[in-house]
Amino acid sequence: MGRNAEATEEGVAIALAAARLSVKNAILVGTISLGESFDPQHFVGTARATLIALADEQDAAADAMSRARKAAWGRHTQPHGTHDYRDRDVRNLRRRAKLYAGVAKALRAKAEDGNQLRDLVEHAREAAWHDVEGNLQGRLRVEAMRPDQDPDYESMREARMQALRLVDLQKLSAQARRKRKVGAAADETAGAAS
Repeated sequence: MGRNAEATEEGVAIALAAARLSVKNAILVGTISLGESFDPQHFVGTARATLIALADEQDAAADAMSRARKAAWGRHTQPHGTHDYRDRDVRNLRRRAKLYAGVAKALRAKAEDGNQLRDLVEHAREAAWHDVEGNLQGRLRVEAMRPDQDPDYESMREARMQALRLVDLQKLSAQARRKRKVGAAADETAGAAS
């Protein structure tokens, strides 16, 4: 396998990781925030749309590199910035355009392959479950922990007490004031109606 094929394969792997993250987030939002049940077929469409969007980005990058290559052709002056290409950059720009186009082509092929899409959804589901599992374990560990089991209990006690004074008690006091005002307003309304 040549350098270009390896670079394309690496680009596809990075794009698939991004797609997996996007589908994972869609699964989390759909199942947790919106209360939907997990339907793999529903998320196959999300996976396809994500891969196509990523392929479109790669095609746009390939077009940008082609335009930059054409603009750089025959320019032999000193560049004025990172993206101010010159004739000596033409070969590299051509290679980059081909790599972007190769990644786009591979992503479009994966977007049309049902098995690839189902695999992507399954990996995203596993990642979503791993996030949920980690959050649950963390909450259970913190909420179920007794002070004698927490190695940071003493060192964090002052911070917790300060948070109690500055946040929780202030909030409780504000709620009590609101209740008194609502109660006083209700008493005035009842008194006026009598």
